[in-house]
Amino acid sequence: MSESTEGERQSGCAAIPEEIALEIRRLAHDLSNSLEVIVQTSYLLGSLELPGSGSEWVKMLDDGVNRALDINLELRNYIKAHTLL
Repeated sequence: MSESTEGERQSGCAAIPEEIALEIRRLAHDLSNSLEVIVQTSYLLGSLELPGSGSEWVKMLDDGVNRALDINLELRNYIKAHTLL
């Protein structure tokens, strides 16, 4: 049984047609690139001693960035598992 068929069977979802999957992969890749800029900015902000509640805001940013990275990885894995190739 192929990987995409196995993924279909396990999730109960139909496979994503290749042409659509390619566009979604391109968008996910572009999202990854944009997130990388945010990750680096968050890291640099975290290295500063910010006054007041600045460090709390950096922590909130970092938590949001990490969640966005997790979601993007889930998206990419889902696309990979459900693409007809």
